[in-house]
Amino acid sequence: MNSDTAQVDDLQLIALPSAVNCTDLFVRFTLSEWSLRPMVEETSRAACQLVAEKVDDADPKAPGLVTVRLLVSGDRLVVEVDDGRLVAHALPLPAGLTGSSVPLPRRERKRSRAAERIAAEQPVDDGADIGHEVMQRILYGLNNREQD
Repeated sequence: MNSDTAQVDDLQLIALPSAVNCTDLFVRFTLSEWSLRPMVEETSRAACQLVAEKVDDADPKAPGLVTVRLLVSGDRLVVEVDDGRLVAHALPLPAGLTGSSVPLPRRERKRSRAAERIAAEQPVDDGADIGHEVMQRILYGLNNREQD
């Protein structure tokens, strides 16, 4: 990865036939997150082909690991597949896009419904006093233990 790399994500898989389907899902999800949906089909085809070749070369009785990596670098989207021997395929980004213009995914921190319900039922307590008391008891216990 060089200094022009703006986005990177990877997935490690066992070199079995199911790795090809997992690769397809990984590419589709990642490019959707990166707002590069127009590149999904071509990128998925390239990544799945590279992974399929690694799976074909693997020993089915003792398959190794395969790392699939997608990265946006400069004006290219690069697919890397590594099982100890790295292979890569670069695709040009759509016209007018560069690595720095590909938006970062935005994820909001969301609590589950159960966590929301529990939080609503319990009073808010920052735990500062409890933390201090607990630390005092721990220190007291440690000091007494050293004297034994």
